[in-house]
Amino acid sequence: MTETSTATLVASDLAHVVHPQHFVGETQTPRIWVGGHGAYLRDAAGKDYLDGLSGMWNVYLGHGRRELIDVAARQAERLSFATGYAGSLNPVTVELAETLAGITYPGIDSFYFTSGGGEATDTSIRTARYYWRALGRPGKRIVISRELSYHGSTIGSSSATGVAEFSEPFGGRLPDHTLIGSPYPYRFASTDGVSDGIAAANLLEQAILAAGPENVAAFIAEPVQGGGGGVLVPQDDYFRRIREICDTYEVLFISDDVITGFGRTGRWFGLDHWDVTPDIVQFAKGITSGYFPFGGVGFSRAIRDVLDEASSGGRWWHGYTYSGHPIGSAVALETIRIIRDEGLVERSAALGGRLLDGLRETLGDHPHVGEIRGLGLLAAVEPVQDRATKEPFAEELTVAPRIKEALYERGLATRVLDNAICLAPPLIVSESDVDRIVDTVSSAVRDVTSHGARKTGANR
Repeated sequence: MTETSTATLVASDLAHVVHPQHFVGETQTPRIWVGGHGAYLRDAAGKDYLDGLSGMWNVYLGHGRRELIDVAARQAERLSFATGYAGSLNPVTVELAETLAGITYPGIDSFYFTSGGGEATDTSIRTARYYWRALGRPGKRIVISRELSYHGSTIGSSSATGVAEFSEPFGGRLPDHTLIGSPYPYRFASTDGVSDGIAAANLLEQAILAAGPENVAAFIAEPVQGGGGGVLVPQDDYFRRIREICDTYEVLFISDDVITGFGRTGRWFGLDHWDVTPDIVQFAKGITSGYFPFGGVGFSRAIRDVLDEASSGGRWWHGYTYSGHPIGSAVALETIRIIRDEGLVERSAALGGRLLDGLRETLGDHPHVGEIRGLGLLAAVEPVQDRATKEPFAEELTVAPRIKEALYERGLATRVLDNAICLAPPLIVSESDVDRIVDTVSSAVRDVTSHGARKTGANR
């Protein structure tokens, strides 16, 4: 693009577009993405960037994947849209549901489809409350989630999200939502003589008892806390204790696998690492590799039975226009086929190990790196001011934004939170590109934190 056409485009954007997490200070000199190929994005100046976050954690198969483009076109020619409401079906969506029943958690075999993760969270919450009401226990309405979680930005899903910025500016969380602490292994420490994982999980039991088990409908959690927490991988005994608590107090367990589903962590779904099965699983993002807005929710047989037993007037009154969209279903089926045929779940585990090993080798002893963590092709590096005390860098030092800019300068596009450099490259990323990510992150961290340390007088 020419300088004139770029200026015209930015001016039009400023006049007419409201962006997600809109802030006018970040819209004056935007990055303009015009293309993508494989694991790379291209900007308007023709520079290529390694896509270190798979777009928004979702472009599993890379950019420009011909099979997905073609299957979407074929389905659009055959049937571009038909309602998925009760009394209608289309064959491709039925095939997708049957396929999902073979790869999701044991006992999850019925699926409802959405346009994304936020709608999936709303669906899970509504279904949990419907389920208990249908069983004659309408008092069970409270939904418990965790600090540093992210479950979406709709009014319902943001109430479950454990990051205050998503709810406070909009009037706060809806009633009957409550938060417990995150297991955050780097910073959570048990004070009651049990393991950190058990102690963190016991926060759920304490919250249930405080609210009254007769009032709690569900607990929702990401297997790995991604966008809110900065890739927080829980302790190995955490989710087994969570499942035990939910069973004891008759609370539905919702697994938010929007980021961790479809091989991202080296297993098909995140809780597979700990042999734990939820009552509800929700997914989006990677199911279509970002080529079509699509998501869904899977239900246990017990929940499906309650839905099936309802009368016409007391049915599950829930639905979206685009539920079970035939084009989205076709793209999802093709995405799953490619993940299977190319062994990308196993590849994610192997390359994720290469990524973590490389980061630990290059930054593991760095004085301003507190933790390097990850699971499969989902990883993070947490910079700190003081490694001994785990003190984060002061906000005024702008370490996180400077690291982000340093990564872009070196040709790596990814997300940098206040506490973590997040990494989630496409599952088709090459070994050499994984090594490039390691070298780029290492270089940027060393450069920026050295400058930040000088500004505070440390480690001269």
